[in-house]
Amino acid sequence: MVQQQFVVIADSGIHARPATKLVQAVSKFHADINLEYNDTTVNLKSIMGVMSLGVPKNAIIKITAEGSDAADAIFALQDLMQKEGLVK
Repeated sequence: MVQQQFVVIADSGIHARPATKLVQAVSKFHADINLEYNDTTVNLKSIMGVMSLGVPKNAIIKITAEGSDAADAIFALQDLMQKEGLVK
């Protein structure tokens, strides 16, 4: 299992647009990828799951991935979130 922790820096947190981009980015990976916030874990391939977390600015989130392409998935997510200005 590969995991990475991030701090959300976007003023609006992870709202609909960035959540959609994250879900689209991970859909091409075979790994099981989860997003954890406030002791709640959801499947990162589920837009409804990601939106249900209501991740605000300054939130600490953890992304975990398990599977053959887990490391690639985490790397791609980190790159996307930094380019989108979601995390530092």
